[in-house]
Amino acid sequence: MLLSFADAGLLVFDHFHQINTAALLLAGLAIGTVILRMGLTFIDNVGMLRGSESEALTDSLTSIGNRRKLREDLEKMLSSREDGYLLMFDLDGFKSYNDSFGHPAGDALLERLGRALSEAAGSATAYRMGGDEFCLMGRSSDCSLKVMEAKGRAALTEKGDGFNISSSFGSVQIETGTSNAAEILREADLRMYAEKNGRRESAARQTSEALLVLLAERNPELREHTGSVADFASMVARCLEMQPTEVEEVRLAAQLHDVGKAAIPDRILKNPGPLDDEEWHFMRQHTIIGERIVAAAPSLRGVSKLVRSSHEAFDGTGYPDKLAGDQIPLGAQIVAVADAFDAMTSDRPYRQSISPHEAVLELERCSGTQFAPRVVDALTDVLLERSLSSTSLQATRHTLSLLK
Repeated sequence: MLLSFADAGLLVFDHFHQINTAALLLAGLAIGTVILRMGLTFIDNVGMLRGSESEALTDSLTSIGNRRKLREDLEKMLSSREDGYLLMFDLDGFKSYNDSFGHPAGDALLERLGRALSEAAGSATAYRMGGDEFCLMGRSSDCSLKVMEAKGRAALTEKGDGFNISSSFGSVQIETGTSNAAEILREADLRMYAEKNGRRESAARQTSEALLVLLAERNPELREHTGSVADFASMVARCLEMQPTEVEEVRLAAQLHDVGKAAIPDRILKNPGPLDDEEWHFMRQHTIIGERIVAAAPSLRGVSKLVRSSHEAFDGTGYPDKLAGDQIPLGAQIVAVADAFDAMTSDRPYRQSISPHEAVLELERCSGTQFAPRVVDALTDVLLERSLSSTSLQATRHTLSLLK
């Protein structure tokens, strides 16, 4: 039976209606899937962002807070107006440990010490600033500064066969009204290095005194000579505006520059006449021997390099390494000039001393060949300021100005 035109139209409409409903359902499912995926992606991104923010505030080696985290926490403490404290630690002996056992062992040590510091911190917070520097920060109401100093030092200590790790520290009280985080960090850093340098200088002075006693026992004249050289060298180093720690290194190098002569036989060392080639070769080993003796003390390793180079000549004709010009450490250049001046102005068994005026003229004559010109000029300035034979030295300066 044939459908009427109206019935056929209804069937077609119903068919298209079913198709549109299915299409709408599929489209809705697709949109829902897209929205779900967008939501999951957003959640993942938030998680990744939080993870990256956490990583940015965490030291990757020790898993404690890093420098950025410390800065943020310090700003929060300052804004909260709570009293607190900041302790900054620097490991003593870590470089030697790294050199002896290698960097992987050094990283493992830092990881252990970071974990120990975090456990000892209690209500305070531990941080690693980078390298071998660590920090502790906490509220004064939770723990006293003295107690935390002891805990921090104990945590950052480790001993074993061939090594001894300890720490130097600087502390700052954070009081209500303080608002400058950068100034607090700078002050803690300065105090830490002041303690570190003080301990290093104390150890260096004790060791140098022991070596000087050895030198005096071997040859009393050398002890007196090195004391004078150290005085002149220190004054010249300050005149050349070297840093205080550098001046101290120069002073110690001047005191110890002849310590290697303790190994030179008396027949050579006290020979009043000229030395033959073999004897000169033996004598010129004293700077190398001196370097080895001085470098045996870790606190004097920088000084030992100056001792080795203290008989180099500015034109490269010195010994033991034939260094020239700026290849020679400035401290060694200073010791060489101070040594020569004191030797010329002191009596020797084989010759009489000369006047400071004559000695300065001789230094100037050898300036640019044996001696560094700026060091010779600085010594002349020092002598004039100290009024050592000032009349003759003023004449010397006038003579030199005419010659230049």
